[in-house]
Amino acid sequence: MLLVIDIGTSTFKAALRGFDGTHKGEAERVLTMASRGGRHETESAQWLRAFEETAAELGAGGGLGAVEAVVISGNGPTVVPVTGEPDMTGLRLQAEAARLWLDRRAVEEARTVSAIMGGYVDASFFLPKILMMKNRERETYERTRLFMGPPEFLTYALTGEARTVFPSEGFDLWYWNDEVLAAAGLDREKFPSFVSPGDYIGEVLPAARFGFNPGVKVFAGGPDFFVSILGSGTVRPGQVCDRSGTSEGLNLCTRSRITDRRLMSYGHPVTGFWNLSGIISTSGKAIGWGRELLGSGSYDAFYALAAEAAPGAGGVIFLPYLAGERAPIWDPKARGVFMGLSLDTGRGELARSIAEGVCFAIRDVITVMEELGAPVEELRLTGGPSENDFLNQLKADVTGRRVVLPGGASELTGLALIGAAAMGKYGSAAEAAAAMAGTGRVFTPDREKTRIYDGIFLEYRALYRSLKERWSNNGI
Repeated sequence: MLLVIDIGTSTFKAALRGFDGTHKGEAERVLTMASRGGRHETESAQWLRAFEETAAELGAGGGLGAVEAVVISGNGPTVVPVTGEPDMTGLRLQAEAARLWLDRRAVEEARTVSAIMGGYVDASFFLPKILMMKNRERETYERTRLFMGPPEFLTYALTGEARTVFPSEGFDLWYWNDEVLAAAGLDREKFPSFVSPGDYIGEVLPAARFGFNPGVKVFAGGPDFFVSILGSGTVRPGQVCDRSGTSEGLNLCTRSRITDRRLMSYGHPVTGFWNLSGIISTSGKAIGWGRELLGSGSYDAFYALAAEAAPGAGGVIFLPYLAGERAPIWDPKARGVFMGLSLDTGRGELARSIAEGVCFAIRDVITVMEELGAPVEELRLTGGPSENDFLNQLKADVTGRRVVLPGGASELTGLALIGAAAMGKYGSAAEAAAAMAGTGRVFTPDREKTRIYDGIFLEYRALYRSLKERWSNNGI
């Protein structure tokens, strides 16, 4: 049996899975973050507490005794400045506040790193944030022993082995090498060596403390979006893994590598294919913001309020750029906008415009994908927002694409696939995906509504273009 763990931005999930994909139990804990003045941080100690609590919940009655391996994924690019060493008598590992992927203050450092790399590196990526610490928070930088991501941090705490997971070919701009570190003036010893998804890292050392038997293996997982591609069954060209949460990651399976500044291109988890990727910064976060702004209570209540308004939200268009935006515009100065407000605008129109704005941001990314010659046939959804039928149907209507719900949480399923292959139960992760990844409900576009949204989408794109220069000139 496998214990699979995903460290999200707002939720820590853990599950027991059989090698045939069967669900043996699941537990989760809410995570907190602090945001102020463009600074977005979280405390890594809560991941350790969440591991202990979910392990205790899943292990009630001796359930962890059958676990043979652990596989971990997490959000990113999030930087954890680790200042201590693992305490194997407990589960403790000292670190400064983790700088979340949302944090894009390192604009100047991103320019420096981009010049060194010879390609565009966003301010949210690892090296710009680390260079910013050296330039602006020198004491923190000097105290740091190792820079890690969330899954590597937890792996280090459990095994005492410091590694960084390099997912696949094409991720060079996300990470580093000796030459780049030297050019940036960063200390090589602060950066762990690389492993690949499925590589063996070590054993859980305080095994008995959690109810494990000795010898439980820990295998490298990877970034959450990477394992989601496998877990959602996005394994053939034309399929998009739409991983929704605080942000939205759109990952299209392609036959060949496509390079364009507006999107990112990496090796696909299935050997021989490529992953064309676009990340939207504040999709679920925008909906959560709208829910609080309108006093809707639950997310279901917010979507019910949005459903009261007609398609087009009474002429209101919303740009969901509440923390700048990544794909396809890569503009950290972009801001959220309501356009078209009138005395007829009610709470329902505001709610619907927010939901539609998120879907237009998705359409913006897949439109660029198709402009580059990569057809998009269907969206395979995963993440918390995919639990709402209104939003799922809205995505189908706005994009004009079939929307498919795979069975179960794709991050956890993807980790189970990696773990099962690493343990030799399948010949490859792709073979495991064919056996273990399922498909649930399907949402088809309402063509009449799609025609309405075709025109509004052009206005959505034009609205950003009309404001871009103003934002840039104001130096926001």
